[in-house]
Amino acid sequence: MSDTSLLHSIVSRRQLLRSVGATGLLAGVRPLSPDYVHGGYVHGGYVHGGYVHGVSRGAVPLETDMVGRARVANLTIANTRVRLDGRAATATTINGTVPGPLLRFREGEEAVIRVQNQLDEDTSIHWHGILLPPAMDGVPGVSFAGIAARSSFEYRFPLRQAGTYWYHSHSGLQEQLGHYGPLIIDPAEPTSYAYDREFVIVLSDWTFENPYRVLARLKKQPDAYNYQRRTLVDLFRDAREDGFGATLRDRMMWASMRMNPTDIADVTGATYSFLLNGVAPEDNWTAVFRPGERVRLRIINAAAGSFFDVRIPGVPMTVVQSNGQPVEPVETDEFRIAIAETYDVIVTLPEDRAYTIFAEAMDRSGFACGTLAPREGMRGELPTRRRRANLTMADMGMAMSHGAMAGMAGMHGMMGMRRGAMDHGDQPAAAQMDHAAMGHEESSTLRDPGTVEPKVTHTRQTHGVGNAMVPMSTQSRLHEAGVGLGEDGWRVLRYTDLRAERAWPDFKGPTREVEIHLTGNMERYMWSIDGVPFEHAAPIRFILGERLRLTMVNDSMMNHPMHLHGMWMELENGHGDRIPRVHTVNVKPAERVSLLITADAPGRWAFHCHVLYHMEVGMFRVVEVVAGDEHAGMDHASH
Repeated sequence: MSDTSLLHSIVSRRQLLRSVGATGLLAGVRPLSPDYVHGGYVHGGYVHGGYVHGVSRGAVPLETDMVGRARVANLTIANTRVRLDGRAATATTINGTVPGPLLRFREGEEAVIRVQNQLDEDTSIHWHGILLPPAMDGVPGVSFAGIAARSSFEYRFPLRQAGTYWYHSHSGLQEQLGHYGPLIIDPAEPTSYAYDREFVIVLSDWTFENPYRVLARLKKQPDAYNYQRRTLVDLFRDAREDGFGATLRDRMMWASMRMNPTDIADVTGATYSFLLNGVAPEDNWTAVFRPGERVRLRIINAAAGSFFDVRIPGVPMTVVQSNGQPVEPVETDEFRIAIAETYDVIVTLPEDRAYTIFAEAMDRSGFACGTLAPREGMRGELPTRRRRANLTMADMGMAMSHGAMAGMAGMHGMMGMRRGAMDHGDQPAAAQMDHAAMGHEESSTLRDPGTVEPKVTHTRQTHGVGNAMVPMSTQSRLHEAGVGLGEDGWRVLRYTDLRAERAWPDFKGPTREVEIHLTGNMERYMWSIDGVPFEHAAPIRFILGERLRLTMVNDSMMNHPMHLHGMWMELENGHGDRIPRVHTVNVKPAERVSLLITADAPGRWAFHCHVLYHMEVGMFRVVEVVAGDEHAGMDHASH
């Protein structure tokens, strides 16, 4: 069977978002051949030391102008008619493309970005992962009013960092409609690693449905897009592999909890088309290389609701950057990229043949892909699709540590806590459940720099109706690959593999800890922090200049990629003063994650889950960095 025939047999037509640059309609992608230019700043890209940065279709580089130290870019946001899979649709485009144009600056420059809003509604642009003044951060209602309909706004901020980042709307669900694009800041000094050319890879998801209809469906039926529920065929297969008794007990436990082990993603390939640089698999995004070259791939997950597992079958990848920050190179065969994360990898492609960049959705309901080839018109071979994974009892916080509970007894204890949590909003404080008394165990993450053995703490939680589950145990899961990974015989990147390229200057421990809980009610599709949705929540206050530990506890069975604006978070993963800096960190189900923060950015900042629909319904807070004398009335106690 030919590659094209195979692709047609795997991907349904409703999952294919077609590029139509040849039709005369503006599509999500402006087709460009890969282009390599020597000398200076060309088409929004820099050339360094004899090698060049690739320009490829889907990441259209924007022409910019220099005015002194300022580099000026002009963006226009509009609703654009596009043809998608043979059907007319409307996308919210930036300069007429999805993704928006590639913005490229250099560390030390001042970015001046002039935005024209041609929509009939307000819009915004947030510069994800960039350190800048609060008024330039682009989050309406926090420290910025938004860009009014049919008006303009000028962003202006100094560039104090380098790396791979991206930008997107922070207004309603516009991001799901195509309002996002890549942002590259080249370093003022050469990097410590060499490569011959690079390509920017933007992964995303698209739905032909109105995103607000998607959200309405989720609120009525949270598993509306889960077309991968377990069947009778799965029952017999599992019974053959695990035994009938174990399989039956597993089914009874999940049924008693009224939960589904295949509920890995809220929105799936049932409605999503998965895109690479705005191009669906059938349309074969292609970038050209010369055999033997070292190629840098800047990979950005700009999806609204999808995690991707990324690999180039048969080719090792060396990770050199995470979240835009340099890390000690680590070789891997596959990595999971959470929503809003970025990873830079270097690959060597030795043969005169096509290679496939394969980005499989975490729930295995579809994939994005593209081709690296020595010539246009080639297509890489598609790998065999993997069977979708199931959540485990560990994802439910039922690790059964210390042998304290087992079997159905553990399940009944879990159910008691779950139902009690659902009733908290109607009970007086004295009647609310003491989880510590019921054996609710919470193992902390890697608390001290260089410490690898977690300590154990016990806490009492009193979340309200916004939380429908409290795990029996939570623990660090940074060393785990994630659901559906690690069983294929190849290396998978873990958070514990990430180590900063150099020791951080003046690295020190925290003087205070802030603990928050990531909470949700799956049956009502309510998502919140500490059981309180954003509209009813007080700000989280940091003291200007303090060094603090932020501990996040995921009390839900879903993954939550948490993003803090305005400041770096340093992920406590056991590497001391070499722990990695991140702007986004994924918190697995029933996991405790701790990060160190230096509160050096006064003002109001957004802090939220980057699953767009989780954020929209309430998993969002404002962080206020205030002077010490303004700190009275803080809503989170120190631990």
